Amino acid sequence: MDASPADMPITAPPTGRVYTHAEKMRVLGGILTCILLAALDQTVVLPALPQMATSLHGGAHLSWVVSAYLLTTTATTPIYGKLSDQLGRREVLVPAIILFLLACVFCALADSVPMLILARAFQGIGGGALLSVSQSAIADVIPPRERGKYQGWLAGVWAVSSVAGPIAGGFVVQHFSWRWIFWANVPLGLVALVLCVRGLSGLAPTGRRTQIDYAGAGLLLISVTVLLAGLSLGGVDFPWLSAPIFSAFALSLMLFSALAFQQRRAVEPLFPGALLGKTGFVQTNLVSFLNSAAMFGAIFMLPLLLQGQLHASAAAAGLEIMPFLFSTTVGAFIGGQMAKRTGKTKNIMAASLGSAAAMFLLMTALPLTSGVLGFASVSGLFGLGIGGVMPTSIVTVQSQAAQRDVGTATGILLLVRALGGAFGATMAGAVLAYAASDQMNGFRLGFFICSVMLAVGTLIAFSMENAMLRNTLHTTPAELES
Repeated sequence: MDASPADMPITAPPTGRVYTHAEKMRVLGGILTCILLAALDQTVVLPALPQMATSLHGGAHLSWVVSAYLLTTTATTPIYGKLSDQLGRREVLVPAIILFLLACVFCALADSVPMLILARAFQGIGGGALLSVSQSAIADVIPPRERGKYQGWLAGVWAVSSVAGPIAGGFVVQHFSWRWIFWANVPLGLVALVLCVRGLSGLAPTGRRTQIDYAGAGLLLISVTVLLAGLSLGGVDFPWLSAPIFSAFALSLMLFSALAFQQRRAVEPLFPGALLGKTGFVQTNLVSFLNSAAMFGAIFMLPLLLQGQLHASAAAAGLEIMPFLFSTTVGAFIGGQMAKRTGKTKNIMAASLGSAAAMFLLMTALPLTSGVLGFASVSGLFGLGIGGVMPTSIVTVQSQAAQRDVGTATGILLLVRALGGAFGATMAGAVLAYAASDQMNGFRLGFFICSVMLAVGTLIAFSMENAMLRNTLHTTPAELES
């Protein structure tokens, strides 16, 4: 049976080239360095905020040093994914790394809070490519069935970097100046640049060099930024029911509606209708949203629970959520290995989500007498399930996309993950604020909502068709006929 290009699964580059192990390792070396750089910069500035406030004589809006980077990184991931399909991975990633490095220099030289925030926003614009293009490049050289293993490696680097960021930032602030946080990025970024130029040189563009959807990119960037700004400011700088927050959500809804209308008219839209029309693709993104929401809900609540209810110090609470963060890495590795072994992802995602939902439910019933060890142990158990979804969801959406849309599919999933994380953290904060008079019941309600979200994700995963992962990059004639 013949298949149109839009309906075909992932294929190899046009040459049908088979990559050697050494070539794969060169690509992976550049990718892992990019992931390390992007993950570190999300958290490394946290311990430096007080020193920044003193040095720059302003602390009122210093939280935007963190938020500006997260907002622009999130908003640009699907844009970079699409551009890398059209222009090539290296052609998009290299300029983005250069922008990232230039922004690091301006961050280090900033003499005011507004200048630092602006530089961080540009750093995030470069950082968006470090995530989406890196994830997409794996699909160019690694067969689908092998891909989960490497996604587990990426998840591990991300988790370790996220934990190491505040530790490294604290060390730099204590012994040097906060400016050295950004200067230190320059040599690491140059290493990433060299590795990517060398490792990605043989990757050909997988899509078509057609008209770039500048209008869609602009609308997406603004709409996501406005939505995340509303989520960041709500309950912190403004009450949830205040006019500024309501206006932000209303404006984001209008902008998303305008984006949807524009996408139907675009020659080469950021969000191809053929991709969004696939039920499995939508289901996998929903699962990823719910999984990310539960994960970030837990990340928000666990330190507060350990400090407020179990009287751990801030430093101890940071160390005691390590079982959760470590187990997500282990879960990602196990999920990737299982995908490689079975060649399927549906049951792995369903089992991972179901086990995590059960552990969150157990968390709601755990008595305070269980102590830090009890709560840390259970968090480690639901971390295993959450981690198992991370590599399998990316492998699944990539397997549901034509080769020319792999970057686009990856970028969409990363955007959905980030939105899920923002929703989960916001939900947790709102629940704890609602139950301010009885904080422990607030924590129990928050963990219960996480359990419900994961239970819904389990049902969605069970209803999905099983993604079959090939052992080869390209589709064989036998597979085309089946």
